[in-house]
Amino acid sequence: MINELSKRVISSVILLPLVFVLIIKGSLYFDFLIFISFLIVSYEWHIMSKKKKYYIFGYAYLIFSFLTVYFLRNNFPGDYAYFLFIIMICIFTDLGGYIFGKIFKGPKLTKISPNKTYSGMIGSYIVTMIFMIFSIYNLDFFKFINMNIDEKGLFANYLILILLVSTASQLGDIIISYFKRMSKIKDTGKIIPGHGGLLDRIDGMIFAFPFAYLILSLNIFNYF
Repeated sequence: MINELSKRVISSVILLPLVFVLIIKGSLYFDFLIFISFLIVSYEWHIMSKKKKYYIFGYAYLIFSFLTVYFLRNNFPGDYAYFLFIIMICIFTDLGGYIFGKIFKGPKLTKISPNKTYSGMIGSYIVTMIFMIFSIYNLDFFKFINMNIDEKGLFANYLILILLVSTASQLGDIIISYFKRMSKIKDTGKIIPGHGGLLDRIDGMIFAFPFAYLILSLNIFNYF
């Protein structure tokens, strides 16, 4: 029988390339991806929280979050560069937390999410910083960002952005874990083998994207 880790790896290998292609293609392809994702996540939220007082507020936040996803992909310089930048931060944050948490274990970070450890939190930052710095200078996706760093000396600003978005992603993971705990469920769904529901998979992203969108749209660190 395929264990949970194997299911997780297989699902990621199949889904991630498809998602990246749709993001890069943009236009109606990307809009379709966002619309379907919103419907699935909304349904999972409905099942999980339909009898809770925060039910409507959760829906309102999901609408806001997915709107920032749409605007971040379509309304910023560099085409899809910033969108991929944020989504890769979230991916490496999850990966670093999972690897370091499994290897080093140690004290629990919070009772809300018992699988979260301090070692996992530190690992999230370490892995994200290493792989994002490497990606900026070596992937064609990030030519626009690399140009800004070289011409405007924004390297420190991007490091700050990476740390802030990684933090937002980790907080999002904990917040959704809290709501799952309130509803006494382990996963928000079963649509992705090894991962659970779609909301389980993008819990950090739905908080990281609005946060990143506000930083970039207000140009707080002078990225453009």
